[in-house]
Amino acid sequence: MGREFVGKTVRSISLLVLTLASMVASGQAQAKPNHLGGQASPYLKRAVSQPVDWYPWSAEAFKRAIALDRPILLDVRAVWCPWCSLMDRDTYTNFATAEYINHHFVRIKVDFDAAPDLVAQLQRAQAILNLPAGLPLTSFITPDGKLYFGGGYLPAEHKAHKLSFREAGEGALKRYADKSKIAEESFQLEIVQGR
Repeated sequence: MGREFVGKTVRSISLLVLTLASMVASGQAQAKPNHLGGQASPYLKRAVSQPVDWYPWSAEAFKRAIALDRPILLDVRAVWCPWCSLMDRDTYTNFATAEYINHHFVRIKVDFDAAPDLVAQLQRAQAILNLPAGLPLTSFITPDGKLYFGGGYLPAEHKAHKLSFREAGEGALKRYADKSKIAEESFQLEIVQGR
């Protein structure tokens, strides 16, 4: 029984060491900061180590979207919103989803409490377009600031009646490709002009 106990203990320790090494490796992958470093907002500070390469609301992000001809994922969240925290944990820390987002969109994260004018305009625009207008607020806009698609909470994987982020993202990309449809069914955000 002594040797059996020692054998089990050695295997358990080995498994623990491998698990810890895996956690450290994934932690290092997450530790690569995105463009949110130096932001004052507590909410944006929380998202600095997410694998999504977030930008703050800035002219730089819009210039990048124009240069790449990519739609903008405009993500509005609040530190006090439980659904926002769930989406951050479930969707934006999922490496496969983050890779998809980074590849197809220019990503802007906004703190709900720090941008009341922008948030009010987005919520109004999404309601006019018959899109979810509460929190979490997930908006897709053109590089020139036209809201054309949006949603609320989008999990990493399809759940019951909730589209996954990838499913919603595919819908946003398909609509973005149809410029005539965007001209007909979009809302020009005024605040974009002042970025």
